[in-house]
Amino acid sequence: MDWRALFSTFGLIFLAELGDKTQLTTMTLAAQSKSPWSIFLGSAAALVLTSLLGVVFGSALTRLIPKEYLHTGAGLAFIVLGLLLVFRKL
Repeated sequence: MDWRALFSTFGLIFLAELGDKTQLTTMTLAAQSKSPWSIFLGSAAALVLTSLLGVVFGSALTRLIPKEYLHTGAGLAFIVLGLLLVFRKL
């Protein structure tokens, strides 16, 4: 077990998720529900599944495409999305 990777991943994901759409949606669902544990379990399971998909596809992609190209592609995608958001085209 790579403890450094585990804790850095936890920290990054935890900070990235604070105040995002997912957390706000979960808070809204919990406020409307009489079963907050169901909301917690459903949202936790969804986050675990999306994380699993990210790890599986990320691992597969690095076998097909060099890591440097993936980093460059991801950076360019974020820049393009940011520009589209700034100019309200998205």
